[in-house]
Amino acid sequence: MAKFDHVLLASDFDNTLVYTQGALERGEDIPPMSVRNREALDYFLANGGLFAVSTGRALPAFAPYVRDLPCNAPCVIANGAALYDFGKNEYIYTAFFSERIYAQVDELLMRFPDLTFEVYHDDRRIHAMHPNQYVLNHEHLTRAKTQEVADFREVDLPIIKLLFEDERSVLDEVYAFICSRPWGSEYELIFSSDHLLEMTVHGATKGGMVLRLAALLGVPRENIYCVGDHLNDIPMLDVAEIGFAPENSVPEVLSCGAQIVCHCRDGAIADIIDILDKRY
Repeated sequence: MAKFDHVLLASDFDNTLVYTQGALERGEDIPPMSVRNREALDYFLANGGLFAVSTGRALPAFAPYVRDLPCNAPCVIANGAALYDFGKNEYIYTAFFSERIYAQVDELLMRFPDLTFEVYHDDRRIHAMHPNQYVLNHEHLTRAKTQEVADFREVDLPIIKLLFEDERSVLDEVYAFICSRPWGSEYELIFSSDHLLEMTVHGATKGGMVLRLAALLGVPRENIYCVGDHLNDIPMLDVAEIGFAPENSVPEVLSCGAQIVCHCRDGAIADIIDILDKRY
């Protein structure tokens, strides 16, 4: 039996596994994963460990990078809306919107006629309503282009998630409005940055999907470890035996009870594997 047999480590991508914020601010390409992280993950996998990325990115925004990552388990994508096996290029599990989304977005657009949001599909398409500078910034970060659409009802199902993009004050109003509607309880709403508000179906969170992944892989709850830096990572930190947070995490994550490791650019994943090496 290998040292890390049936031990699962699930990591956020942006600013956890790879430091992407600096590249965005400087207008540069996203850097590769640090050598320290890669060497640690090679050791973890060679000794039976299971590694998966759990990202808010949807398929087209994450697929170009996963080829260079040592993932040996299906990944959580779209903030918990799906499990995707990149080795087989297929969905393992999905939690998509129903056709009720059309009438609900009608209500939303009546209240916020110029609301900006991206619409993610099960394939590699991303539509955008009323694209603004935040959409352009997000395209630069993810390298995933959007296709503008004038009428939401022109967008076809299945839809994985909506991503609202605006100033935080506007997104706070959108959040409150959705929560006030009778159908609001059908969805998960979580901020993945001050300018990004994610909406998935109820129960579709990183935490819920990591638990589903662990069950699929036969990993017991006490062998689940997760790491992330932002609010949308807290649900998976909560389900982990130990949740970890790089020191560059937002204040809410740093204060949520997670164990703090080094800044992501210095090899936060390697810090975690050093800790696990002493536990097993």
